[in-house]
Amino acid sequence: MTLQTFTRHFGHGPRKALAIHCTLAHSGAWRGIGDALGDDLTLLAYDLPSHGKSGDWDGQGNVHDVATDMARALLTEPMDIIGHSFGATVGLRLAIESPELVRSLTMFEPVYFAAAMVDDPVGVSSDMGNNAAFNAAYASGDMMEAARVFNVGWGDGSGWEKTPEKLRQYMADRIHFVPASQPFLRDDSAGLLAPGRFARAAMPVLLMDGATSGDIADVISTSLERRLPNVTRRAIAGAGHMAPLTHPTEVANEVRAFLETC
Repeated sequence: MTLQTFTRHFGHGPRKALAIHCTLAHSGAWRGIGDALGDDLTLLAYDLPSHGKSGDWDGQGNVHDVATDMARALLTEPMDIIGHSFGATVGLRLAIESPELVRSLTMFEPVYFAAAMVDDPVGVSSDMGNNAAFNAAYASGDMMEAARVFNVGWGDGSGWEKTPEKLRQYMADRIHFVPASQPFLRDDSAGLLAPGRFARAAMPVLLMDGATSGDIADVISTSLERRLPNVTRRAIAGAGHMAPLTHPTEVANEVRAFLETC
């Protein structure tokens, strides 16, 4: 399906980049990093399907396909791609499927469980407690509780009770995006794990994690690190999964140093 795609720009630098946000956020989440890299990049950010001001996904087909097609349509020339969590998996897919459009790829904690499930199924199982609680809440129809569980596992650590009610409702209204993402994130619906496909992503890749993130982030990143042919890995001290929002300057500094080598 084709959706209205809402975009915004940050910065005025000479390099053109595309930024792809995480699940339950919106393109405005890149403001901190966009401002920090304003002299380096002109950053184009878009809202994922059913997020921010982009059109709503109709529930038909594969939502990761829709999100990726939206991003690909914005790549009018080779660009640097910067993605966070779900958004990083869209960037990874573009780097493999359309490498001619990706000058470099920066990923912060891509949630591509499928690769880790092949390499370290025991490590991935450490995520199952949170996943079971989420599934139970979602199956019962309690979208607010499902959003709370998701936020506890993947949020910024500030606590659900401190989250403004408007933001809680925003997350609950879009929590269906989480199970809808699983065919790609866990089951590799796009077939990226087929032999030889990761070799197509030969451009420079920066892979970042939060130093205080859970074990699952390290398991996934380790799995991707061994597959990507040209990867640099960094950790952001004192940060967790939401470092692009909580530690934008530190993340931006790593991106800047990486782009200077590309």
